[in-house]
Amino acid sequence: MPFYYKLGEIPPKRHTQFRKPNGELYAEELVSTEGFSSNYSLVYHCHPPTLVKNLGEAYSVEPKIAREKHLKHTSLIGFKIKPEDDFLKSRKPVLVNSDLHISLAAPRKSMTDYFYKNTMADEMIFIHEGSGILKTGYGNINFEYGDYLIIPRGVIYQIHFNDEKNRLFIVESFSPIKAPKRYRNENGQLLEHSPFCERDIKTPQNLETIDEKGDYKILIKKQGLIYPYTYGTHPFDFIGWDGFHYPWGFSIHNFEPITGRLHQPPPVHQTFEAHNFVVCSFVPRKYDYHPLSIPAPYNHSNVDSDEVLYYVDGDFMSRKSVEKGQITLHPGGIPHGPHPGTVEKSIGKESTEELAVMIDPFRPLMLTENALEIEDPNYYKSWMTE
Repeated sequence: MPFYYKLGEIPPKRHTQFRKPNGELYAEELVSTEGFSSNYSLVYHCHPPTLVKNLGEAYSVEPKIAREKHLKHTSLIGFKIKPEDDFLKSRKPVLVNSDLHISLAAPRKSMTDYFYKNTMADEMIFIHEGSGILKTGYGNINFEYGDYLIIPRGVIYQIHFNDEKNRLFIVESFSPIKAPKRYRNENGQLLEHSPFCERDIKTPQNLETIDEKGDYKILIKKQGLIYPYTYGTHPFDFIGWDGFHYPWGFSIHNFEPITGRLHQPPPVHQTFEAHNFVVCSFVPRKYDYHPLSIPAPYNHSNVDSDEVLYYVDGDFMSRKSVEKGQITLHPGGIPHGPHPGTVEKSIGKESTEELAVMIDPFRPLMLTENALEIEDPNYYKSWMTE
């Protein structure tokens, strides 16, 4: 998704001398993906990004799998995840496979005494409740309710919240998160029929060069372990950068829904794609306008993928007793559809105010111990009429 962007001061040509006012060289760093074959940025630091003072003992944050294989419609009551002060400790993986990890978090405090870098996954952080600033060396991104924050792997960041009431839906993707190919032309530009465009993307702003030496704690995640590093210089010492590899944001409220005379299939809601999963946004929209249309979704069998819905807000006409923060998992191999009575009830309705995030993974998801603690054990019976 990212387009070419630059911020701060950079030299006219890459890999050439770029000096500070005192005559010393700035330290150039190439941040590249897939070796040197995919997106990259060139970053210019006040100090080399290699000055490590200390390395602590690594510790595991691997998800604890509770249900590896299953064929059961499942509901998780997401707001039962208890708030915790620390951002990283608050993140609770609930659904995982080899392509992505889905977590819920309710952090109360900002990240003020450490920085974080995920080197094994891109992160998509959906802001359900709360607001604040995502701070990186690339610049700052203000966020609020409904924002997706996309943080590519390898980006060191801090999140500063405006208050203590925060709810986050987090996806760690082991492949890059991009806009769907069918929305882009051969040059990568979003096409006219895309439900959003480059104007909707939140890019880093207000680059703050912090040229300081000291002890800076950076927690680095790799292969399920957190490595506590202490660097000798502030990680946000960028004087400037340019390229295609940087954090960015997008508001779900800027997704323009695609509607039709008859019920539209889930791909019209697609927002992002990665290897072996897609992300969709269900937003307020007009219903179908054929005179005999049925707005409620039809029953459907997930043959090739699981389906995860994270309910954000509004009225969900195809479901009964839906709560904010609820997650439903409909595994591939068994059909699902609207709850009893909701099909007839939907006829004649002109619009919906629902707001939800959907994940369709193409490999089965496993439930963690955290998931079982917030599971509604009787959800699979909710289609019964008696």
